[in-house]
Amino acid sequence: MERHTIQPRPGWQQTVEAQGLIYPLTRYPDDSLRPYWDESAYYAFTLPEVEALEEVVEELHAMCLAAAEHLVTRDRFADLGITDPRLAGLVAESWRRRAELPSLYGRFDLHYDGTGPAKMLEYNADTPTSLVEAASPQWFWMEERFPGADQWNSLHERLVAAWKRQAPLLPPGAPVHFAHSAGDELGEDLMTVAYLEETAQQAGLATVSIPVEDIGWDRLAGRFVDQRLRFVRACFKLYPWEWLATDDFGPYVLDTLDNGGGTGSTLWIEPAWKMLLSNKALLAVLWELYPGHPNLLPAYLDGPRELAHTRGYAAKPLLGREGAGVTLHEPGAEPVLRGPEDPCCYQELAPLPDFDGNRVVLGAWVVEDEAAGLGIRESAGPVTDEYARFVPHVIR
Repeated sequence: MERHTIQPRPGWQQTVEAQGLIYPLTRYPDDSLRPYWDESAYYAFTLPEVEALEEVVEELHAMCLAAAEHLVTRDRFADLGITDPRLAGLVAESWRRRAELPSLYGRFDLHYDGTGPAKMLEYNADTPTSLVEAASPQWFWMEERFPGADQWNSLHERLVAAWKRQAPLLPPGAPVHFAHSAGDELGEDLMTVAYLEETAQQAGLATVSIPVEDIGWDRLAGRFVDQRLRFVRACFKLYPWEWLATDDFGPYVLDTLDNGGGTGSTLWIEPAWKMLLSNKALLAVLWELYPGHPNLLPAYLDGPRELAHTRGYAAKPLLGREGAGVTLHEPGAEPVLRGPEDPCCYQELAPLPDFDGNRVVLGAWVVEDEAAGLGIRESAGPVTDEYARFVPHVIR
């Protein structure tokens, strides 16, 4: 794994916008605009490196599924902050019926610098973004700048194939609604959902786009409807399950949940069982089940334990996006414990690899159960946040 600098292509901004990346620039607190898509550099990997990373990702995914089984069979929903017995029951039922429920993709965030084993930082298996830039502009950049090279990137083909395979699980004769939040000012959610809708269309599915805020409730029918009063029978949502289940319409979501087996009127994608994987408590459960695993970092739910005095720790809220609420604690400092109103996971501090002042995290994609591609983000600070930059890669 090496970082190289390179001259950006003339007109790069217009090029990547035409390829679906609608926010190639990021506005910083000082009101300046700086590249989010950053092709002034790229990372190069060897094929053996990528093949080894693929094996790691698929092993981690299998371990996460085993951890989900453990959480359900041992009734450890309280560790996830799921205290509503009804919601816990529906998540458990969703897990048991997972073979009947469409489930598309997820993204592992990995600590890797090319010199040691990759370490799992977290798994976003419910609402992962940075998909478009990994699947499309990155591939076209490679074809233009390094003709004949290769890339860890089969995302598009795998997503289309996944929709085709899972089409029999969808309600017959109904379009799939694709919902994003209108509150997303940046446009990241809209862009991601629009791309996934395109992959579904290429798989031959009928689709409808809708802001999640425009999904209505038909009191007479007791069903969700779109703006044209059509029943929402299947809906891909880039809207976290913890919001979907607890906002004003949460009771209706649970009342009408299609959890497989012919029950309920609305099938949500991703399914409810993804709540088991998108929660940072998973990190502690994995360490409990696989202590000392070379691709895991020590993590606990009851406090940092020995980490406070040895390697330091990162306190991560159980639920959160873009590094929000994460605090870093160096070894030797007095442990800072969060209360039950702000539960978190305490994970060993693993400073991000530094390449010429750029802190890098690997986003390794899984489609269904297979490793499918790589997206790399860089940040200037120790936490990968909303000001991170996306940098392309090639296989040497």
